[in-house]
Amino acid sequence: MNSSSSSSSSSSSHTHYSTSSSDTDTPPSSSAAVRRALRLIQSEDLSLKIEAAKDIRRLTKTSQRCRRQLADAVKPLVCMLRVGDDDSVELSESALLALLNLAVKDEKNKISIVEAGALEPIISFLKSQNSILRECATASLLTLSASSINKQVISATGAIPLLVDILRNGNTQAKVDAVMALSNLSTHSNNLDIILKTNPIPSIVSLLKTCKKSSKTAEKCCALIESLVGFHEGRTALTSEEGGILAVVEVLENGSLQSREHAVGALLTLCQSDRFKYREPILREGVIPGLLELTVQGTPKSQSKAHTLLCLLRDAPYPRSELQPDTLENIVCNIISQIDGDEQSGKAKKMLAEMVQVSMEQSLKQLQQRALVCTPTPK
Repeated sequence: MNSSSSSSSSSSSHTHYSTSSSDTDTPPSSSAAVRRALRLIQSEDLSLKIEAAKDIRRLTKTSQRCRRQLADAVKPLVCMLRVGDDDSVELSESALLALLNLAVKDEKNKISIVEAGALEPIISFLKSQNSILRECATASLLTLSASSINKQVISATGAIPLLVDILRNGNTQAKVDAVMALSNLSTHSNNLDIILKTNPIPSIVSLLKTCKKSSKTAEKCCALIESLVGFHEGRTALTSEEGGILAVVEVLENGSLQSREHAVGALLTLCQSDRFKYREPILREGVIPGLLELTVQGTPKSQSKAHTLLCLLRDAPYPRSELQPDTLENIVCNIISQIDGDEQSGKAKKMLAEMVQVSMEQSLKQLQQRALVCTPTPK
């Protein structure tokens, strides 16, 4: 396999993540292609097996029905992985990519691929000197780790430290796949301790700094950070990393709704663990405007967390007297008075004014709607 074909194949290996077309029924021509692929994949001829694997990858790219019809190809494809090595890249790569597409949006195939013994060769490919095999293996673990049944099994193979190594040293796409796989695995409670021991936060922050803040990558980075700062080691790692808190604040300001929820959750966890230690570092990064916006425009969880964090960030964390009600405006005015720098303070004051305006407009709309409901219909 020449280098140009390897590069071409590798660069297209992740197209299944962004397919915009919906799963479709299998046309008659595809039914014949499915039967042919199932026949060829059983062949003793390696070149025919490779041809069949490429056909399976193509057929399963967007068709859920083809993924079901080609489920019997899982075992022979896994056998191809066991035969393949660094000297037979095309064989291993074609099998990996076919399995990858078979597993997309198909829980049964995800489980059967692992049960067929695919993890052992996939883990060996993570250690390979060949970058194509490492990237394909990382992408495979991303897809397989989406199954709750597979999470602990994957972790037991020693995949987590290898994924963190890819996160540190891989190319951009491999790093993205690695962080997403780690995020999937982190939802199993036993895996968080293992992830924490690999000291992943510097690499997560590095990726978070460079990725688009509204991207899925930013969402997964912040989800991992939110989970990891629940531990003392995670909090220490984030605050020790230059620009660590700032990267989270930037997602809070510019991320997707889900990303912002994870970002405010991470900052709230920091502040709740030790307000006196983390209040100033969080305020220093200009978090107030983003928090104000979240109290109005975030998800219900984000709004609640943003309000709680604002309460913790003010000069005194306890409720005021009746003479100074514990309103959001008073909380924020108190914080603003503590902020150094005219630019940050001015921006926060402007955001507060806008927030009050939006709040008043929303209240007016609610009153108008109630008036309409309460107005008797003419008879």
